[in-house]
Amino acid sequence: MKPPVHGTPRLMRAINDRAALRILLEKGPLTRPELSELTGLSKPTAFQLLARLQEAGLVVGDGVRAGQPGRTAEVYRVNGAAAYVAALDVTPERIAVQVADLTGALVGEATSPEPSSGPSPEPSSAPAPGPSPEGGGLVERLRAAIEAARPPGPLHRVVIGVQGAVDPTTGRLDHATADDMPGWQIADLVPTLSAGLGVTVDVENDVNLVALAEQAHGAATGCQDFVLLWAGEGLGAALVIGGRLHRGFFGGAGEVGYMPVPGAATARDGGRFAEHGYQALAGGPAVQDLLRSYGVHGADFRESVATAVRLSEGAGRAAEEAAAGLRTVAARIALGLATIASVVDPGLVVLAGSLVSAGGERLRDLVERELRVLDVDRPLVRLSAVRGNPVLVGAMDLALARVRDEVFGQAARDGVPATTAGR
Repeated sequence: MKPPVHGTPRLMRAINDRAALRILLEKGPLTRPELSELTGLSKPTAFQLLARLQEAGLVVGDGVRAGQPGRTAEVYRVNGAAAYVAALDVTPERIAVQVADLTGALVGEATSPEPSSGPSPEPSSAPAPGPSPEGGGLVERLRAAIEAARPPGPLHRVVIGVQGAVDPTTGRLDHATADDMPGWQIADLVPTLSAGLGVTVDVENDVNLVALAEQAHGAATGCQDFVLLWAGEGLGAALVIGGRLHRGFFGGAGEVGYMPVPGAATARDGGRFAEHGYQALAGGPAVQDLLRSYGVHGADFRESVATAVRLSEGAGRAAEEAAAGLRTVAARIALGLATIASVVDPGLVVLAGSLVSAGGERLRDLVERELRVLDVDRPLVRLSAVRGNPVLVGAMDLALARVRDEVFGQAARDGVPATTAGR
């Protein structure tokens, strides 16, 4: 039997400091008495705590609060300038960037075009801190996109959402071809980007980031076991099990685009990246072709789905055909979801992506009806509820969570000023 672990004064100070910083983030600005009450610490202890955090650069004064009985009270808040993070959403067409301070306040954003095919641009002649020759062009493109967002200070963390997933056993981006993500097929991807950009970098699957956003702010709030299906040009899923994102041994959990399903070709027929599996049955182009066979036409799959919804609300032969087409689309989507749900047993399925947005509540209802026929456990089906770019929302949440753990922990343990922590 292990002996009990007793908290040392230094450990207790670290615990109290972290707790106070979390409370200031959630409820601040606060006076010393308010912080004392919320933390359960005595007023002298709260005074000493605030002095430590001010010395570390994590807390600053925020004026005074007047108009209440007694003495005018000084107010304190977390120093947003103690650390900055960046969130990136990279697609074949563009790189979207947002920069936030330690409090989560947005302080910069930009969108830069991204080459859709062909070799990566050559690195600029300006010296850069350590990118490998293989990754130099990619590093330069990412640096330029971040600089366009005009960060007000050095970044402490960068989280990048991409199509595909990094295989932790090889360090390479998998489940994405060179056409999908030009320049990203390099060895030691994450260390190369971290060295080249001079900041800790995380590369995460974009659909996984959407799931994190839904878990924190959207349709999956409070749900410990759910599946998010992203339906657009392609298909992807994210699995949250026991409240935690499940990435899988090779990092590819949720890469369901090529999942074998009845009625579609398999990799045996055309190769790993040919048009087959779930993607060939319910991806955007397949849905557009399907609806065309029901007499519903559109410039792309989004317009086709939206047109089918509109027509189905009318009367006559065209309405009947559009309704039948939508039911078939929903049945195809539900077929893949039933396969996933039979293994994962989620309490909730969240539908996201441009195809789902075009179909709205009508498509959601049809998918749920079909899923209830196919799946015994009958999970709830909801539409995405995150506003804005959900990939950026999830990436920013992840970046802030990790940099707060890093900066708060280091400053609390070592008394290191926040402006040097994490560099």
